Amino acid sequence: MYDLILLGGGPAGYHAAEYAAHAGMKTLLVEGRALGGVCLNEGCIPTKTLLYSAKLYESASHASEYGVSFSGASIDHGAVLERKNRVVKTLVGGIGMTLKKAGVETVNAYGELLGRGKEGFTVRADGKEYQGAKILLCTGSTAALPPIPGLSEALASGFAMTNREILDCKKVPKHLTVIGGGVIGLEMASYYRSIGSRVTVIEMLDHIAGPTDREIGAILQKNYIKKGVDFRLGAKVTSVGADCVNFETSGKTESLKVDALLVAIGRRPVTQGLGLESVGILTERGAVVTNERMETSVAGVWAAGDVNGKSMLAHTAYREGEVAVNNMLGRRDVMNYRAVPSVIYTNPEVASVGETSETAAEKGLDVLTEKLSLRYSGRYLAENEGGDGVVKLLVDKEHRTVLGVSMIGSYASEFIYGAAMMVEREMRVEQARKVIFPHPTVGEVLREALFTV
Repeated sequence: MYDLILLGGGPAGYHAAEYAAHAGMKTLLVEGRALGGVCLNEGCIPTKTLLYSAKLYESASHASEYGVSFSGASIDHGAVLERKNRVVKTLVGGIGMTLKKAGVETVNAYGELLGRGKEGFTVRADGKEYQGAKILLCTGSTAALPPIPGLSEALASGFAMTNREILDCKKVPKHLTVIGGGVIGLEMASYYRSIGSRVTVIEMLDHIAGPTDREIGAILQKNYIKKGVDFRLGAKVTSVGADCVNFETSGKTESLKVDALLVAIGRRPVTQGLGLESVGILTERGAVVTNERMETSVAGVWAAGDVNGKSMLAHTAYREGEVAVNNMLGRRDVMNYRAVPSVIYTNPEVASVGETSETAAEKGLDVLTEKLSLRYSGRYLAENEGGDGVVKLLVDKEHRTVLGVSMIGSYASEFIYGAAMMVEREMRVEQARKVIFPHPTVGEVLREALFTV
């Protein structure tokens, strides 16, 4: 009999399992594929590995702007993939060792809830049945596939790919078309354009980067266009052929003949085949319904990570897993989504937390806005010839609390956490001004914005 059985070994699952085990719970983790989930095996980590290689290649190609010269630069896509696989293998192995050290038992199989008895829940995995007093659902998400005519056949033939397949694509396509201008689509567009592919991004909205502040997204788009990426905004894909994609835009129908197609319109929670109906767990639009304590509609069952559909980010999943375990242990804890940072790891990077100009307007918030060029930073100017990065600060006009920060530029992903702390703690501008920023850093521009707002 286990105190806790977790279904899914992604960021929510493996972190919560270790956390629970250290708290004294007898813990079993059931994972059908590989430890680390989508994030480590098919998302965050492999993508960043590819993007870093592309960034080095771009830097080498423009080295003369910084007074450095050498005879040519080239990139070996096959070698990049090999390194990506080594990085993933190392980290997956590290998670396995960490869980073992913490005393977590693991089963490499898909798990299914069979029902609930007097003592707890029954889970079947790898032909065996396991008993658990509590259950934590952490089964993550998978690529959302729209009902586009011809897409199923294109996926079967390999012409079309999701985030999973493109990370192991051995051949660099001459022309890659990406359906979806969100995080996944933009990061892959960034990599393949950097290594030589002609790239077209088809986006249904009139802007890229989804909920990112529109002004920041526009700067990112301008950088992409400068690199040669073609955008078709306000466009709806109508069908996919054996070597083409057809779409409508501005009342006209267009067709692009391409070498490869990436479908990146978003993610959907994985809830099928889990046996949720055996215990009556409520779902809504395919996601497991949870409250602020990560409890589901069934006592004794919690859900964390992408499966609840609230915030499909690995760092959100970590925190949700902690909240769930704390409440299992009787330590009251609640999840707050107000200050979850978001990052697009393109070159330049985009990072944001809290309100944007658009969400503030939608909520009727009275805000003060301060926007500063990152060129105020000596380090940014030294490292980014011709860079157009900015930081945008939103402050509540009456109470002068920091409501949101959006930025584009180098190291944005590394110092957005500071802004997240300000939003989370509802810091007033006068309080935030007392924080000492190291010099010279790019992050100092946030301090400058605090003093000018």
